[in-house]
Amino acid sequence: MSKILIRGAKVLGGAPQDVLIDGETVAEVGTGLSAEGADVVEADGKVLLPGLVDLHTHLREPGREDSETVLTGTRAAASGGYTAVFAMANTFPVADTAGVVEQVWRLGQEHGYCDVQPIGAVTVGLEGKKLAELGAMHESAAGVTVFSDDGKCVDDAVIMRRALEYVKAFGGVVAQHAQEPRLTEGAQMNEGVVSAELGLGGWPAVAEESIIARDVLLADHVGSRVHICHLSTAGSVEIVRWAKSRGIQVTAEVTPHHLLLTDELVRTYNPVYKVNPPLRTERDVMALREALADGTIDIVATDHAPHPHEDKDCEWAAAAMGMVGLETALSVVQETMVDTGLLDWAGVADRMSFKPAQIGQATGHGRPVSAGEPANLTLVDTAYRGQVDPAGFASRSRNTPYVGRELPGRVTHTWLRGKATLVDGKLT
Repeated sequence: MSKILIRGAKVLGGAPQDVLIDGETVAEVGTGLSAEGADVVEADGKVLLPGLVDLHTHLREPGREDSETVLTGTRAAASGGYTAVFAMANTFPVADTAGVVEQVWRLGQEHGYCDVQPIGAVTVGLEGKKLAELGAMHESAAGVTVFSDDGKCVDDAVIMRRALEYVKAFGGVVAQHAQEPRLTEGAQMNEGVVSAELGLGGWPAVAEESIIARDVLLADHVGSRVHICHLSTAGSVEIVRWAKSRGIQVTAEVTPHHLLLTDELVRTYNPVYKVNPPLRTERDVMALREALADGTIDIVATDHAPHPHEDKDCEWAAAAMGMVGLETALSVVQETMVDTGLLDWAGVADRMSFKPAQIGQATGHGRPVSAGEPANLTLVDTAYRGQVDPAGFASRSRNTPYVGRELPGRVTHTWLRGKATLVDGKLT
């Protein structure tokens, strides 16, 4: 593998520097570095970040390859600047055994556009009745450390307690999809003024907040770690803030779409805006941004949820929930957090690389851009602005809410252990 010199890059948004990659590692960071024997990438002031890490991706394989595959999903990840993704367990069959998680892990190893770390199911078949093979999945070649029934809530308090106790033994974490099922029966969108006016079944904030409150108390009781998936309400922010003030081991994520979009968009009845948890109010959006800025919310996670055309191009009530997000996440974060002054690029690196890698124990990822570290890197043209065109997506699915919307920033290069997976915006 040849040497690569990235010349004049703003590392984490700082002053321009040169970064020399030699093989799989960063060899040197400084100014005026020699380009002898190296392929040169002229950064021209673009921002260099550690490779992004997504703790919440749906790759759909096995079972729903019409929506996404490990290959297409990791290509989408590389296009978005990601070098590692955590693949959710709601596949067919469910990733609730060592065999299935190893299958997903090996597919990731084969395709090579980014590292794939499977997330194991908490319960057998995501049915919420019996714990899955947590220990066997952890001890497998995949080395699973994160467990989630995402798509469904672990609503049984006894099962949730047992899961927290089990993963504590090996330092794992349970990632909870916080949705009290009885409170969301027939729900179609956020419960509030808009749902009342449209006559759509309301999804109350308390359905999320009550589960979070229960689970942080359970985590405190057990002395284990709990992670809150796709937190979406101002009330949830306050519960997590309170729990952290008590020293409870809770972390939380927010999606890019919950940082930008509101339930007002549902007035269009366009199913592209149908997502779980639902789009909330402007007040919630502002609370989420502030919480991400002050660290109450630890990370940004995409909840990349691809669906085939026919599952979205239908009436609202019948449409599947979810949006693709890997290829637009960084642009949305720049729009909502950086360009508004709430975060600098070092903060983005923290929320989209360092901390998700730490929570998920992604070895070799979320590391500083410094000598001796793995060369997992992404280069971003932050001055770029352009309209989102899903026709150019690497993902197999096109269910993005940003069609035709102008967003800032464009990932131009991604390197996975020194190997370029994206060059000048094109996959290698």
